[in-house]
Amino acid sequence: MIKKLLVSVLFAASYSAFALADNAGAAFKTFPLGKLELTALHDKDNALPNDGKVIGINVGEKAVAEVLSAAGAPTDSIKLSVDALLVKDGSKVILLDTGLGPNVQGQLVESLAKAGYKPEQVTDVLITHVHGDHVGGLLTADGKQAFPHATVQISAPDWAWLQTLPKMKALAEAIQPQVKTFKPGDQVLPGITSVPLPGHTPGHVGYQIVSGKQRLLDIGDSAHSAIVSLTKPEWAIAYDNDRQEGIANRKALLAKLAADRELIFAPHFPFPGVGHIVAKGDHYVFQPTE
Repeated sequence: MIKKLLVSVLFAASYSAFALADNAGAAFKTFPLGKLELTALHDKDNALPNDGKVIGINVGEKAVAEVLSAAGAPTDSIKLSVDALLVKDGSKVILLDTGLGPNVQGQLVESLAKAGYKPEQVTDVLITHVHGDHVGGLLTADGKQAFPHATVQISAPDWAWLQTLPKMKALAEAIQPQVKTFKPGDQVLPGITSVPLPGHTPGHVGYQIVSGKQRLLDIGDSAHSAIVSLTKPEWAIAYDNDRQEGIANRKALLAKLAADRELIFAPHFPFPGVGHIVAKGDHYVFQPTE
């Protein structure tokens, strides 16, 4: 019971932190993947204070500042983006995650409009996990379904967990008629398979998208900061339900991605968050695609 309460408090705190962030405005970036058309959608920018309470909680702000400084970044905050990914596959318009939502100044719908789409055109929504910066956009400002014609797919463990969170009760009730659950590892749509990425939430997943010989992995929240998470993947993050499992997942995933050079989409890396993980000495760096 105490662990569940602690996770709920951290979840609420993380949601509030995004609400305080400055917004860089709506934006989109479209690129091909085989026969598919993919579009990165910007929702919001965020800057977490470097206070040792979120990223690097097992080492403290001084150690985090040293990593940021070495990368030429400001040392008083950790810059994150909040982004989503759209997949156009024939008549299917598939959205991976939904951002924060309009009540905390998320601009996903505006970015969607700039890319030439309306919420009513979205046929499927795939959720990596049920933190507020990934599911908040499932609702309009007045609490209605933001994507009324879409099936919303959420892993069974995360859907069960979401319904236990008091602050998410209204959202869970509103989207319940749309929700379809799956087991992590299941294929959720033709060409899209969920990938178990444990530690962050009970059913946290990524999504591997394949078209012909090309593929891309949405890594969800396996890594948050393109600087700190890649330089020190062994450092804990407060948002992970199971911090040791989160560390193990991050280390294994980064090693695999660096080895096979798979294209990734990272929702919290600098927009548009598309590129490759590259090994550099004893750590990793993010190499954005042009």
